[in-house]
Amino acid sequence: MVLVVGVAGSGKSTVGRLLAERLGWAYRDADEFHSEANRVKMAAGHPLTDSDRGPWLEAIGEWMDQVITAGRQAVVTCSALKHAYRDTLLAGRPEVLLVYLHGSRELLESRLAARGDHFFPADLLDSQLAVLQEPGADEHPLVVEIDQSPEAVVAAVLSLMPGEAAAVSDPVTGVPIARDGPSASPSSTGTSWRLVRGDQRAVVVQLGGALRDYVVNGRALLDGFSTGSAITGGRGQLLVPWPNRVGGGQYRFDGRSLQLPLTEVEKGNAIHGLLRWALWKLLARTEDSVLLGTTLCPQPGYPFLLDVRVEYRLDSDGLRTAVHATNIGTEPAPYGAGQHPYLTVGTDLVDSAVLTVPARYLVRTDDRGLPVGREPVDGTPYDFRTARPIGDLRLDTAFTGLDRHPDGRAVVRLAHPSEPRGIDLWLGEGTRYVQVYTGDTLAESERRRGVAVEAMSCPPDAFRSGTDLTVLQPGATHVLRWGLSPWGYS
Repeated sequence: MVLVVGVAGSGKSTVGRLLAERLGWAYRDADEFHSEANRVKMAAGHPLTDSDRGPWLEAIGEWMDQVITAGRQAVVTCSALKHAYRDTLLAGRPEVLLVYLHGSRELLESRLAARGDHFFPADLLDSQLAVLQEPGADEHPLVVEIDQSPEAVVAAVLSLMPGEAAAVSDPVTGVPIARDGPSASPSSTGTSWRLVRGDQRAVVVQLGGALRDYVVNGRALLDGFSTGSAITGGRGQLLVPWPNRVGGGQYRFDGRSLQLPLTEVEKGNAIHGLLRWALWKLLARTEDSVLLGTTLCPQPGYPFLLDVRVEYRLDSDGLRTAVHATNIGTEPAPYGAGQHPYLTVGTDLVDSAVLTVPARYLVRTDDRGLPVGREPVDGTPYDFRTARPIGDLRLDTAFTGLDRHPDGRAVVRLAHPSEPRGIDLWLGEGTRYVQVYTGDTLAESERRRGVAVEAMSCPPDAFRSGTDLTVLQPGATHVLRWGLSPWGYS
């Protein structure tokens, strides 16, 4: 069951009916449960008291119980302005999913002013806003903004719902899109969340909090992974609490010898952290942003406790990503972070794509991918400070000594070889290194299809070398910021 809440003018009834139609579920509006005395009182311009609402909420709850007991599915709409009102409707009913329709006061006023056939007068909006207690994180609401068409609101709700998988249409193009869901059509990457802003679209998945897609004006700028498919090559994955490799999985920290699981078995390394295959939780959601979180609990090889969160947000310049890790344990913890998107500008292979990497040094590695030294890029095939095609060069290379713009960002650019368009990956707070990988060791069908550009806080094997390793003290937080800025796609 879905409970849609919001103040008068938020479009609860319209959205509720459309949502029920799309899902093929029953629909009821809470207004139908008001007593005649309540209707008369509201029509006369008098707000209802809690005493007035008590029997009304009980009647709605009784109907909900009947539907749930009968094993049916339904959408019900109700203002439910206070936390206590929602508690009455949600307590003891774990089957009910809360959807909160949020809008500005000005938008709500304009909508109510346009009404002519409803018993709720517009001047009661003040009383509703005065008592409104917006749903908090403890209520696990799906929050959707109402400054869009009812159809787009419904599409957003469907894209957020963790239950029934449903086909919806893109609110801009009208093209049918599939929504990931763990029920009728199980997805190997869990629930997905679609972010929309203007001509930008991004999709984030529950498994590992990974970035699956980024599309601008109909062009894919990531070599990601399709709906329901497994993640290969680390595509879009978050790499916490270390990026890249730890040789042999063995390291010493704070006087202890620790052994991590060997997840790169063929080379005898621990690779890319411990959260790639964890299911992250939704913490907050808007149409153009999502905040996910998880807890990294003490475990063999990493006996430390971290709260980790990632926010993806679309803005006028592109996609922003921020990874926060807080040590919520009682002892210092070694820490590093990275993320692994594969960029594309639409070429069949990356060979013809034009790459710029503003780095003065590269990290030399052995055949296990472990550092053996740092050297200037001058005079080497790895000097991409001036834009040039990648050609047949095999890259799996960490760079540092990043030249930054006045705003503090370093920018790696991938450009189309013959058209004035491309994608910039900027490296912000917390990024000291960047790994560039042309995918030569992937399965043949995936090789050199995209360029992985991995923002990193530290180099490979930092747990053993200590080079630029972050030591998170109890209560301390590390932030890694990076983003994507497309150009030439308007």
